Amino acid sequence: MKLTVIGCSGSYAGPESSASSYLVEAPDGEGGTFRLLVDLGSGALGALHRHVDPLLIDAVLVSHLHADHFFDISGYYVMRKYHPTGPAPRIPVWGPRGMRSRVARAYGLPLDPGMNDEFAFKRLRKGSFEIGPFQVTARRVLHPIEAFAFRIEHEGKVLVYSGDTALCDALVELAEGADVLLAEAAFRDDEDNPPGIHMTGSEAASVARDAHCRTLVLTHVPPWHDKRDALREAEGVFLGPISLAAEGSSYSI
Repeated sequence: MKLTVIGCSGSYAGPESSASSYLVEAPDGEGGTFRLLVDLGSGALGALHRHVDPLLIDAVLVSHLHADHFFDISGYYVMRKYHPTGPAPRIPVWGPRGMRSRVARAYGLPLDPGMNDEFAFKRLRKGSFEIGPFQVTARRVLHPIEAFAFRIEHEGKVLVYSGDTALCDALVELAEGADVLLAEAAFRDDEDNPPGIHMTGSEAASVARDAHCRTLVLTHVPPWHDKRDALREAEGVFLGPISLAAEGSSYSI
């Protein structure tokens, strides 16, 4: 598997990165490459062009319906519907309950047909399913709205993406033995953080430690924080390799 960070800014697109979006690629078994886009937050569609033609994406997986994780699907709809080469074939989009109507309203479309001619919407539920060559397991995590973390497996390798979540047992269980844990670190240890929303760098590191992960990548740091603070909080809690996600960075898993 190859993981490419398309966007990693938390809460909104920042000066150094668009909002959350990650490209996961693997051989499709037929001599080609299967491309799974995990989240498509504010500004991420433009950044995606620097790495791959967005029309070559095979499927989209959306963790939750906050704008910094799904809102650029509006632009993606326009591209797939009105591209000069003609309308692109429908692709599957997995997302939480209500995604089909939410994206239609966001673009001012009637609910029928909404964006259904461009995307085949599938509702996320707890459990495992296949997307192309990937085995995906979704678990509900702790956030103010319905939100999922994902375990993505291919040929014995494991990537776990926290989505947005506070520290919770579900994420630790999902991340067990992961080769890469891509974990949000939006909060800071020295602040009075509201409960049930996000993790700090040390909390993300504790998940990696308790779940026996090999590598930790910290992401979703909002522009008002120094990303290096999240790294400092994580160091000493998790003793494996730790890095900060950056737009355009990639990882071979």
